[in-house]
Amino acid sequence: MSKPTITFASGLYDRMVPLYTGEVKTADIDLEFVAIDNPRIIFDRMAGEQAFDACEMSTSEYVSRVSAGQCPFVAIPVFPSRVFRHSFITINKRSGIKTPKDLAGKRIGVPLYTMTAAVWIRGHLQHDFGVDLSNVTWVQGAIEKGGSHGTPTVLPLLQPVKIETNTNGKSLNELLDEGHIDAVLGTAVPESIKTNPDIVRLFPNFREIERDYYRRTRIFPIMHSVVIRRDVYERNPFVAKSLFNVLNASKNAALTHMKYLGALRYMLPWLTADLDEIDDVFGGDPWPYGLEANRPTLTALVQYLAEQNIIAKAMPIESLFLPVE
Repeated sequence: MSKPTITFASGLYDRMVPLYTGEVKTADIDLEFVAIDNPRIIFDRMAGEQAFDACEMSTSEYVSRVSAGQCPFVAIPVFPSRVFRHSFITINKRSGIKTPKDLAGKRIGVPLYTMTAAVWIRGHLQHDFGVDLSNVTWVQGAIEKGGSHGTPTVLPLLQPVKIETNTNGKSLNELLDEGHIDAVLGTAVPESIKTNPDIVRLFPNFREIERDYYRRTRIFPIMHSVVIRRDVYERNPFVAKSLFNVLNASKNAALTHMKYLGALRYMLPWLTADLDEIDDVFGGDPWPYGLEANRPTLTALVQYLAEQNIIAKAMPIESLFLPVE
């Protein structure tokens, strides 16, 4: 029997490079790696036209579709993107924001209200800092250009939220710089932080805060999961386990390469110290795949999605991922 050809779209992250170059391979599928470094493009193409057999996908968008019973995908517990998000809250000091609680009632820019990064940041603010976000006006649009953040296919919220679509042609960065909005949160830090002394991070000591957050909670926020089109999986169920195994092997190979210090693999002058910190804080592997290793993170994300009216109720994380380990 011939091997199925599977198109797989992902950013060319370090953990994907061994797979992309062929250093690691899977024997039972022909994998065509489609490298796209803008994840929004991948999400929009997969959600809008099911353009790939498998791909990285916004975890919040995937979970919301499962919850609504409108999901043409299945997922495996592989997490191409995960980011601590405390450093991605930027404020204009002229708005009188000095503490997290000062965000209550403000106008806050966000690329997409339902994006996973925004879900995490709101969860942090509410649970760790007691911020009341119920009266916030969310101004939705791209951070560094006018218009929208991609062309997402997003399910409606289950409860109304004050969301304004930014249609004035200016970017969220410009609106923050000019004082028309009070803060921006999302997946990037606005460029005006380099030119306007009033534009600063809410948490300038974010690395210390994030390290403490992980030690307390064992949560390293997951942004993206890997999904497979349901019809592809139903034709060849073994594809799920094969993909999980090869993606895990690719990640492990990348971690091994990173730890070789004869010549620094990345342009990080203090990579040696970063690796020591990875050993100390994460036990050597900061990027585990699989369900159990990520249970605290996934449980928190599902809870935040329910609290923020993106899904009807929290669901067991076992119901979201195929049993491939």
